[in-house]
Amino acid sequence: MDLHSQLLNNLPVFEVSQMMGKIIDFFDKTTCSHVAITENNTFLGVLPENDLAYFEADKKIEDYRHNLENFFVTNETSWLDVLEIFARNEANIMPVIDADKHILGYYDLTDIVGVFIGTPFFTEPGGILIVEKGMKDYSMSEIGQIVESNNAKLLGAFITDNQNDVVQVTLKISSTSLNEISQTFRRYNYNILFGNSDDQFLEDLKKRSAYLDKYLNV
Repeated sequence: MDLHSQLLNNLPVFEVSQMMGKIIDFFDKTTCSHVAITENNTFLGVLPENDLAYFEADKKIEDYRHNLENFFVTNETSWLDVLEIFARNEANIMPVIDADKHILGYYDLTDIVGVFIGTPFFTEPGGILIVEKGMKDYSMSEIGQIVESNNAKLLGAFITDNQNDVVQVTLKISSTSLNEISQTFRRYNYNILFGNSDDQFLEDLKKRSAYLDKYLNV
């Protein structure tokens, strides 16, 4: 999936030698969670809007170097990794840098999620199945074989959780009749966590995802 078309160049980047007043003014006028800081045009980190109450306008950004957070993506980072970095850092804006740590622009969370929702995983008719199995025992090739053995197609699959050596995999399947597929997964010792229609899954996703509600429903 090509994210290059989602790159934003209309948001500022601040040099560490500038005054904090510019940062304060930026956050006052936007809903951005972070803004990128450079030193001699090289990416240094991002300042979080959450620290706004501690910023003093007559000080330099340099004085708040200890407040900088260090997260970013490159123009080669996959869309799924981009989403993960957004979520892990509770950000709605993401600096994109090149190999020399020069800032190319930003990704906006709303744009990236929009690209994700536009993929066949969400747009193609079908059903959602969430399965789990031990890290050492599961296999994506086996998962695909189980789905296809029931005369269905696997439209997409990704790992949505990984704890205590147990992997949770969310599947989009071309068929909405998941009973036989679920039974086959159980015979292969997969635990079925969720198996329902696409519409119901999306409704559940909307209700449970506080992170997306926070940043997408502003």
